[in-house]
Amino acid sequence: MPTVLTIFGLRVVIYPNDHRPAHVHVHVHVQGNGCEAVFNLHCPDGPPELRENYGFSQKELGKIVGALVRNLVELCAEWRARHGHY
Repeated sequence: MPTVLTIFGLRVVIYPNDHRPAHVHVHVHVQGNGCEAVFNLHCPDGPPELRENYGFSQKELGKIVGALVRNLVELCAEWRARHGHY
């Protein structure tokens, strides 16, 4: 999996050959279990928006969104480099 950012021990991933709109998958795997959330980035200006959540608490999601906002320019650049248009 192509990890493009690590935040709070979580992997932020942009899959190759993925579909639009521009989005990231955020993963954590702990002892065989894990959580995943998918955020549409709304490139280039944001803000990131939660699309799917599998196991993260609201508090965790808030922290993740804050980190995605702080890294939005880089994340959008990564998406564009891998997939072209947003």
